[in-house]
Amino acid sequence: MIDAIRDSFTESIQTKIAAIEVLPEAIEKATYMMVQALISGNKILCCGCGRSAMDAQQFASLLLTRFEGDRPSLPALALSSDAATLSSAAETHSHNEIYSRQIRALGQGSDILLAISVDGNSRNIIMAMEAALNRDMSIIALTGQDGGEMAGLLGPNDLEIRVPSNKPQRTQEVHQLVIHTLCTGIDNCLFPEHSGDE
Repeated sequence: MIDAIRDSFTESIQTKIAAIEVLPEAIEKATYMMVQALISGNKILCCGCGRSAMDAQQFASLLLTRFEGDRPSLPALALSSDAATLSSAAETHSHNEIYSRQIRALGQGSDILLAISVDGNSRNIIMAMEAALNRDMSIIALTGQDGGEMAGLLGPNDLEIRVPSNKPQRTQEVHQLVIHTLCTGIDNCLFPEHSGDE
């Protein structure tokens, strides 16, 4: 048991070390994309499937409330938070459309979609991305493995942050770190006087 625990910690550390080599520039660009959207009066819509839905909700919550310091609320919405809307869309249409229908109603040009999937092949996330593209939104895709089908949908105004791992649990651990890093960058850019407040 102790060896297995140590192996999990070691593998997680090694994945983060590998991520440090390939992700910083993409994270920086994603931060500036989000900051520009927020300065321009736009919002960030977030979605994920399963465990990634929790990551989407966490990111939206941190923007709406606070991260490290008190500062004004920022406009972000997790599309996985409304149980009535999700169940109605799944029953009336299809589970694959639970996010795309919301994006078609709420998304506006120059908004950003943060789409999260550990393998890049979640059908409801892919349909969300297609809806975002039709609304002239920019997409930031948080993926792993080979990027999956999501990677193929991205255009010149979009961005992929792909974790260098084939293990879902390791990918999600880095996704959570990326989310926190994005929040730090957004706060530092928009509210440097509030960053790090207790």
